Amino acid sequence: MMLTIYYDGHCPLCMKEMQLLKRHDNKQSINFVNLHNENFSNEHPHINVSDAIKILHGQLNTGELLLGLDVSCKAWSLVGKHKWLAILRWPLIRIIADIFYRLFARYRNKISYLLTGKKNCNSCNLTR
Repeated sequence: MMLTIYYDGHCPLCMKEMQLLKRHDNKQSINFVNLHNENFSNEHPHINVSDAIKILHGQLNTGELLLGLDVSCKAWSLVGKHKWLAILRWPLIRIIADIFYRLFARYRNKISYLLTGKKNCNSCNLTR
């Protein structure tokens, strides 16, 4: 199973998670694509950049599109870490977790500033 994650490369918290995922992706089962890549729209015309900036987008090699916590949970599952995240997809918990995720996603730049001192990072890169 392969997963492509379309991430916001200007978000310090997003970058931190992608760096951690990449570090643990020993089987190279995740393809990381920065939404701010110069040719993004041409190479990925099926992904609306403004929608993907608002909520994390991912796509399985089957073509299935995943959004938000579904992407994070699938990614961590693929790298064999944070198995406890599966509870976030249980029916009742899923509803609450998705509400909190949407709030986090909306205010992630402010949250990032509180945690890292940076709202945005224009020079962040994805390293192993």
